[in-house]
Amino acid sequence: MNSFETDLKRAFGSLNFWAGLLLECVVLFRSGPDSDLFRISVPVLAAVPYSTAWINEYQSGYLKEYLPRCGRNAYILGKFFSCGLSGGALPGIACLFYLYSKTQEEISIDVFLVFLSGMLWAVVAATLAAASNSRYVAYGGSFVLFHALVILYERYFVSLYCLYPVEWFAPVHTWVFGNIGIVLMCGGMILIAGIFYYEILRRCIERV
Repeated sequence: MNSFETDLKRAFGSLNFWAGLLLECVVLFRSGPDSDLFRISVPVLAAVPYSTAWINEYQSGYLKEYLPRCGRNAYILGKFFSCGLSGGALPGIACLFYLYSKTQEEISIDVFLVFLSGMLWAVVAATLAAASNSRYVAYGGSFVLFHALVILYERYFVSLYCLYPVEWFAPVHTWVFGNIGIVLMCGGMILIAGIFYYEILRRCIERV
C-alpha cells in the first residue's frame, strides 16, 4: 500500500483543506497580502488540513489496522510530507488566486516562499500535536510560536531579522544568498521538525 499517496489524497481532499483555503482567500481579498491578518493566518491555517491526522488515527484505534499494511517508516513519512505539502499549498494556492485576480496591479508576493512558510508551520504544528497528543496544541501552537517570535524580534532582537517569521515569506531585508538563504533556513527547520516528528511517532507506534 502506498501510504504517502493515500495520505496526500486525504489531506488535499479533506473538508479542512478546502475550508481553510476558502478562509485564506477571504482574508487575502479583504485585507491584502501586507495586512497583519494575512501574516497571522499563514501559521494558523497551514495547520488546519492535516496536522492532527496522526492523533485522530491513534486515538480512534484505526492505526492498529492500517499500520501493518504500510509499515512504520512509510506511515510516518507519509503523514509528515502530506501535512507539509497540504499546509504549504493552502496559502500558496490562495496567493495564486489573488495574483490572478490582480493582473492589472503591481503586487509583490513570492508564492514559493509563502508555500515554504506554510509547510514549515504545518509540520511544526504536527510535531507539537504529536508531542502533546492534543489537537488544540496543533491548531494553537503555531500561532503562539509565531507571536512569540514576533515579540522577540520587535522588542529585543531587532537586528536579528531572521527571527521575524514574516521575513520568511515577505522579506524586506537583504538576506545572505538572497531568497535562497530563506529557503535554506526554512528547509533546515523543516528537517529538524521532521526528525523530532519521526522520533515521537516511532516511539508511540512501538507501543501499538
